[in-house]
Amino acid sequence: MDYENDFAQISTLEGWVISKCNTWRDHYEANYQEKFDEYYRLWRGVWSPEDSMRQSERSRIISPALQQAVESSVAEVEEATFGRGKFFDIKDDLRDPNQGDIQLIREQLTEDFNFVGVRKQIAECLINAAVFGTGVAEIVANEVKEFKPATQPIMDGEMQAVGVMETTRTVFTLRPVMPQNFLIDPVATSVQEALGVAIDEFVPYHQVRVLQEQGIYNDVEVGTAPPDSDLEPDQDLTVHFEDKVRLTKYYGLVPRDLFEATAYNMEDDEISEEGSEYIEAMVVIANNGTLLKAEANPYMMEDRPVVAFPWDIVPGRFWGRGVCEKGYNAQKALDTELRARIDALALTVHPMMAVDASRLPRGAKLEVRPGKAILTNGNPAEILQPFNFGQLDPNTFNQSASLQQMVQMATGAIDAAGIPGSINGDSTAAGISMSLGAIIKRHKRTLINFQESFLLPMVAKVAHRYMQFDPENYPVKDFKFVTTSSLGIIAREYEVTQLVQLLQTMSPESPMYPMLIESIVDNMNLSNREEVIQKLREANTPDPQMQALQQQQLEMEMAQKQSTIENIQAQTAEIMSRVEQNQVETQLLPQEAETKRLEAIARNLGESEDDKEFNRRAKLAELVLKEREIASKEDIVEQQMRQSNGN
Repeated sequence: MDYENDFAQISTLEGWVISKCNTWRDHYEANYQEKFDEYYRLWRGVWSPEDSMRQSERSRIISPALQQAVESSVAEVEEATFGRGKFFDIKDDLRDPNQGDIQLIREQLTEDFNFVGVRKQIAECLINAAVFGTGVAEIVANEVKEFKPATQPIMDGEMQAVGVMETTRTVFTLRPVMPQNFLIDPVATSVQEALGVAIDEFVPYHQVRVLQEQGIYNDVEVGTAPPDSDLEPDQDLTVHFEDKVRLTKYYGLVPRDLFEATAYNMEDDEISEEGSEYIEAMVVIANNGTLLKAEANPYMMEDRPVVAFPWDIVPGRFWGRGVCEKGYNAQKALDTELRARIDALALTVHPMMAVDASRLPRGAKLEVRPGKAILTNGNPAEILQPFNFGQLDPNTFNQSASLQQMVQMATGAIDAAGIPGSINGDSTAAGISMSLGAIIKRHKRTLINFQESFLLPMVAKVAHRYMQFDPENYPVKDFKFVTTSSLGIIAREYEVTQLVQLLQTMSPESPMYPMLIESIVDNMNLSNREEVIQKLREANTPDPQMQALQQQQLEMEMAQKQSTIENIQAQTAEIMSRVEQNQVETQLLPQEAETKRLEAIARNLGESEDDKEFNRRAKLAELVLKEREIASKEDIVEQQMRQSNGN
């Protein structure tokens, strides 16, 4: 079939799908395949002739710098996602009074994820994303048999039979897809907006036969496929397994007329109604020509069972930018430097001889080794001369170290053990903090991209499929899925350092001190971390008896202070009453003095006959009264001023 013809000329559904897949594969091979193959070799440490930078290059060494960057970056994202055990959460509507179903769904989904080993599958997708730039996975439904120990009553319940109970249920697994096995519309930037996506790969022949026997695939003759190294996971293999089938699974839009014609030929009773020109369907084709399955999208959310995420987003492109692409140039320069050094080392270490060939015995084979006797026709000092090409330049060591730092700079990947010597030569606290801050931000970008583009859609799609095919364990409700990732290893160590520095500036009696201690323990990767945190919380929880005693002491102190205040108020009132009494007495003092003067005058008139003496005494008495009156007025003014100042 000529797949370059217009797809309207294709008269069958399988022909239309294969023509699209062939066009998409041509685009992939022309733009990405060669680069992806080289990224894979650099990550695996496999040498290839096209990786040589110069013709005279003999060494085949590949520096592990890029391998370390890939593994460190993937480990950081894995630790941030799975380090605390629970990597997702489910939220319900706030107006839902029954919140117990959330706990049940969460535990059941976590149990099923652990049963199928979803953590290992996600880790493989992360490796693919770091190496090739994009991680792709297919959500596959499998029917598994579970065997559980059980007992059964026999003989009218008098005895119990012990055995195994077999149950069959449908589970959904995540199957990572290599980039050479994934085809997508070249103009699309995501799985959902593409015309369609296809997974083109080799599968064992017996898998197809089993699915045909189960009625999932059409019972048609399917032969084996010829080998194709472009589809193999490891393209360096030279011997290929032949008992296999090339299976193309297409998920996306197909022409409605071709689909309905195929469904009619397949005796499908449910012919779709008239509508759009395209219909969302699933098509499975064997060996580029045999239709095994064609049906409308069977999932209730009508989503495609494929999730993908780029390690780093490239605007306007589906394929992202991975760790290998970031560190490619620095890695190639480092490999060239190391190979040149090793090639030069061979010339400076291994012995070489300059020989006068005309003065050697006929048929002599010159070899240099310990204890070797070399025959010459004449003086050996004139015929043989050892020589070398000098010594290696010691600056190549510094150049290699600088190139390795360039790989770390390009990828942002660094191990915690190499932090002081790699990101800051002086190992100062400020320099390490600034460098770690930049590294953590780069890791967090990748983590958020992975969660929003891959992890959350994967959890939501798997949960919806369980609701559709296993409603007994998964009630159909509108749940919201939330990821609960934590910090990675480097980020946690950086945060612990900051918390310890903050702890040193705080008194142990401060109420924030126990909270900082708990935060430090929470960031540690301890096996009994939860127990330690629980003990810390119990130690910080006050004893009820001590709390009651402290409350009683506080009440006694408050009563004592209240009585002291009342005593001071009483003393103040007494002083004020005395001041008022003194004021009244001062005001009555002039009247009392006048009365005494009149009495004295009357007494002097009745007793003395000398008028002059009487007048003299009267004047003296009058002067004394005036002085007392003036003094009393001054005392009153002075008291009033004191009272005003006191108020």
